[in-house]
This record gives sequence, structure tokens and C-alpha cells, in this order.
Amino acid sequence: MKKLNVQEQKETDKLFATSTDALKSLYSAKIKPLEQLTKFGDFFSPTLTDADISAKPMILLLGQYSTGKTSFINYLLEKPFVGSNVAVEPSTDRFNAVMHGTDDRILPGNIVCVQSQDFPFKGLEKFGNGFMGRFQCSLSNAPILEKVSFIDTPGVLNIITHGGNEGKKVGRSYDFPQIVEWFAERSDMILLLFDAHKLDISDEYREAITKLKGHDEKIRIVLNKADNINAQQLLRVYGGLMWSLGRVITTPEVKKVTIGSFWSGPLQNKETENLLYSEMVDLIKDILLLPKNGAIRKVNDLVKRSRLVKVHALILNHLRGEMPVFGKEKKQAELIANLDKEFQKISLMSRIPMGDFPDVDHYRTVLKVHDFTKFPKINEKMLAQLNEVLSVDFPNLLSRFPIDGTHKPSAYELNPFALDEVDENVRWTLFENVDISAFAPLFNSLNPIDGKIQGQVAKGPLFQSGLPNNILAQIWRLSDVDRDGKMDIDEFALAMHLVNAKLKGYELPETLPTTLIPFSKRGGMFGSNPNQSSYQTILNQPQQQNYQQQFINNYEQQQQQQQQQQ
Repeated sequence: MKKLNVQEQKETDKLFATSTDALKSLYSAKIKPLEQLTKFGDFFSPTLTDADISAKPMILLLGQYSTGKTSFINYLLEKPFVGSNVAVEPSTDRFNAVMHGTDDRILPGNIVCVQSQDFPFKGLEKFGNGFMGRFQCSLSNAPILEKVSFIDTPGVLNIITHGGNEGKKVGRSYDFPQIVEWFAERSDMILLLFDAHKLDISDEYREAITKLKGHDEKIRIVLNKADNINAQQLLRVYGGLMWSLGRVITTPEVKKVTIGSFWSGPLQNKETENLLYSEMVDLIKDILLLPKNGAIRKVNDLVKRSRLVKVHALILNHLRGEMPVFGKEKKQAELIANLDKEFQKISLMSRIPMGDFPDVDHYRTVLKVHDFTKFPKINEKMLAQLNEVLSVDFPNLLSRFPIDGTHKPSAYELNPFALDEVDENVRWTLFENVDISAFAPLFNSLNPIDGKIQGQVAKGPLFQSGLPNNILAQIWRLSDVDRDGKMDIDEFALAMHLVNAKLKGYELPETLPTTLIPFSKRGGMFGSNPNQSSYQTILNQPQQQNYQQQFINNYEQQQQQQQQQQ
């Protein structure tokens, strides 16, 4: 993702990589032993693998059918991923992990879970073959997947039974809410998508949302397909969505709602175009900056897991100690029935807040199949190691990260649109900084025909630079974007720009970066095809006093050019 100045982040990426290695060591040495002793995986998620800890940030998409989940991913990938199916009717029938690969292909769920050293999905094996048949991994070489991965999910659909008016959930061979809970625990961002034309929340979707409790900081609400309604309708839809969410997400904090239309075409309503673009840009920026906070979030997740392991060990030790010599079955049933009171006792004795304790109903369900007398006695040494991780190791690890104000963020970190403030090493690789007006007089003096000059004509100005023939050949190859052996004004300006860059000592790339492709050669609202849109094109626009208006102006110019051509 060169457009967000990833090259400047190499030092930070190296720091995060070494910190991830440290997390693996801490988990294996001081957390995992207590998990295995207390059978933590029977009550919660299985023990973590190295792939779980080192995994790229994941984005989980949830929504009812046809809310645009798959289209959202295709929009960011700038192409359909293999296995995607976009349609008006319910089209995604399985969980799909969209990840980076050298070539486009699909891996079945069982294969993905077996390759635990490469994929962080081994824990899904506990859901059985019923789920494995509905899980797959789609590999794609899209640039954004080098930084983040996506989890596409089946749309939620209620069916009316023939025997009555009550809704019935679609029959599944797996527990949909439990799968959602598993992915939510491992995701860095959770997007709840809603269609602006239908705001209903089905029972299964409601249940899935309740499974997101404890991950509130990851949730973002997306009101999608909002470009087909006017401003007044949008205001009413927004109010209706907030009312519906208030009945499902029972927290006093207000969730941020992003309004947009994430698909391959241009926005349909100019009245709201300004607002939608600014909203979409904000969300895209948040997604692209996820890797910057990825390692810190991993530490945060391991802290939460460690606290839960500690509480779990204390609970089992307490329940074991409450068991009598005689009447064990009766006492065990009594303890399970009054488990909430037992939690309060443990909280008072250990001075651990009740907020650290697990869901009592879930715990009751799991305890029913266990014999309390066989619970392990707490291992003081392991517990001491866990306390050391929480009080010493994790704080020391966090001190490595640039979160204490000593790290000076780059211009791109502060404002991805402030291109004038970006280091020259990055700025020359952006087409926005190609001074077309400076090269226009020279181009016009070469007597272009139908707006283009032949290669032989362009050789003169290029030879005057004094660069070797092999370098000039490379510049021609990079600049002739459409490979027609001719140059229009954009391609000529690009060639002269590359000449100047080489004379300044910059190394020319082997292939032209997408950031240097002229707008007229790009698909999307700045390119020759108004039926496609590029999220990277949006992010590449230079900051103006009103950058949203710049989007509109460029789009209108493209429409006028198309009408003139017709």
C-alpha cells in the first residue's frame, strides 16, 4: 500500500515484528501452561498457535443478505476475489477468509485448518465438519491484503414457514452465532453492514450481534447503499437505524455510523455525494491504518485472555475446594445453580472485579459435563508467572511501541491528504505532483495528432536529457501506459517527470506504481471508465480547501468528456 507511505513504516514494521515474536515467547512460556492445566480450551477458545499471534489484522463483515458485504471487499481489493458472488438474492453461502496469496485460488476449510503454521484458523476444528464444509479461504494478490485480511460471512435470512406467520431461521449445519463469536475475538475491526433500503434486524442477526459483547471498541456500523436516496430520506433512514440499533446494542456509548456506498460504480446522488465521499474516506483510512495498531491490539487481546485465564483458574480451584467427601452430586448441582453467588465470593476473596468474570450462563452450561472433584489444584508457580506477565512483561513490551509521545508521526500519519508535507522521496511517486502545465508548451510544439505524438517525435526531448539509452527505454516503457506506441499529454508529462526524477538520483521502478498512473488511464471516476471506482484513487487526491468538492469536480469533468466523445 505505497499510497499510504508504507515504505516509511519499515522501521515500525520491524519493531512490531520483533514484538510479535516476544508475544509468542511470553504466551508459550507463561500463559499456555496454565491454560492447558485448567482445560481453558474446553470453556473458551483453544490454545493459540504462532499463526494466531502473528496473523495480519482481520476485518469481520456481518450483515443480512444483500447488504453489500462481498461488494465492500471487492471495492477495497479493486477486483472480485475468487469465489465471490454478488447478487440481489442471498449469494454468499459460506464463511470466506480473503487473504493474500501469490495467485488467486480457493483453499477448502479442512485444508486451511490443518495448515496451522500458515493460517490462524486451527481453532475452528472444534465446530466439526458441518462448519468445515461451509468455510473456505480465498487467496488473492491484491495489495491491500498484504496488510489486512477480510472475513466474508453468509447473509442472515429469515424464512416464513408454510404453517404459520412466525419467522424461522435458515437451517444451518453449524452454530452461526458461535462462529461469529470466534471470529470476533480474533478480529481487529468488526463492520456491521446495513442496507439503507431495509433496516430490519432478524432474530439470528440480533443473536449474532449480542455475541459481540466485549468487543465494543472494534465495532463500526456501515449504512451502505446510501447513494440512491436523497438527503431528507437519508436523515430519516439514519434515525431509523439508530433506533433499531438501540434495541440490540445495549450500551450507553454511541456507535459511530459510516454512511456510504461501497461498490464499483460512481455515487448516484449528487445531493449527498459530498457527505458520502468524506465518510467513505474516513473508514478507508481507518482500515489502512489497522496494521499500525495491530501489534498493540495483539498485546491488548493477550492481556484480556491472560486475565480470563487467571479468573478461570481461581474459579476451578474454588469449586474444587467446595466439594464435600459425601453428597458430591447434590453439592455440584447446588454450586452450578448458585454460580453467580460463587463468582461474587471469588471476586471478594481475590479482589478481582466482576467485570473480569466470564458469562455465568455459558459457564453453567460447560460445568454440567465436568466433575468438580477432578479439577486441578491451582499451581502457585504458574499463577505467579501469569501475574508477572500482567504486571511486568506486558508493560515492558508496550514501552517499545511509539505510544508515549516520543515518536514523531510522519506527515502521512498525521494527514494522508497533506501531500505537500510528505517527504520528497515519496512525493515524486505520486501523479498529483507531475506538473503537466510545465510540459504542455513543449508537447504542443511537437504538433500532436489527435492529442498524441509518435514515439519518434518524443525521442528528441528525451534524448536532450543526456540519459543513457537503456534508461530512456525504461522511461518510455513506464510512460507508455496504454502500450500504443504513442504519447498523450499525460504520458508525455509522466515521461519528463521520470527523466527529472532520474536526474535527481532517484531509482526508477521496474513497473509503474499505481500512484503514478495518470488519472486518464485509471478506471474509476477519475479515469476513462465511469462505471468503476477506486478507493486508492480517492485517497490519492491532493488536499484542497474542500477535497470533497474536488471529487465532485473531477467526476463532472469526466461525465462531460464522455458526453463529448459520444
